[in-house]
Amino acid sequence: MKRKLLSIAALLCFITGAKAQTSYGFKAGATFPKMTASLGSVSVSTESSTSFYLTGYLDAPLANNFSIQPGLSLQGKGGKGLTLIDFEELGNNVKLDLMYLELPVNFVYSIPTGNSGNVFLGAGPYAGLGLSAKAKAENVKIDVGFGDNKLKRFDAGINFLAGYRLSNGFLINGGYGLGLVDMAGGEGGSLKNRVFSIGIGYQL
Repeated sequence: MKRKLLSIAALLCFITGAKAQTSYGFKAGATFPKMTASLGSVSVSTESSTSFYLTGYLDAPLANNFSIQPGLSLQGKGGKGLTLIDFEELGNNVKLDLMYLELPVNFVYSIPTGNSGNVFLGAGPYAGLGLSAKAKAENVKIDVGFGDNKLKRFDAGINFLAGYRLSNGFLINGGYGLGLVDMAGGEGGSLKNRVFSIGIGYQL
């Protein structure tokens, strides 16, 4: 599954990179991630924490006002107030900081608003690999890591985005990442990423 998603994303990057009228852009800003945990019919969410993201992308037109945007993104995720994960060294009120390298592929529709710019709306899948996982409470920190009996390194889900792009290329945007992969991999329960984001950027 991992190889298929990464291969599809790489193929889309190659195809769109070769198209005429392709433009390039970058975005950066703050993320407000949390995690949802479920066990049977019970589902709870952690509190939101604060992190950051950096994204570079291509914008290749597919039709009038409609384009595809494959990219590469560094995404901060996690959550705080964790009580369903056992970190004996830290106690119960734990903040979990996760960092991922992601390949998003978004489909974006632009709505012109005269000469000033355009509103854009989009959605698409993403696949990501965990780079680091750290837990902390007050002044105590531990490296949680990924692997067997730890968090899963691979994540995937769906992105939703909206924003406004000025005619000079400057843009403001917001987004939401809906994680679909169970990060804990435990029997009878699940732990998934949820990320709100806001930021600014520029598209050449």
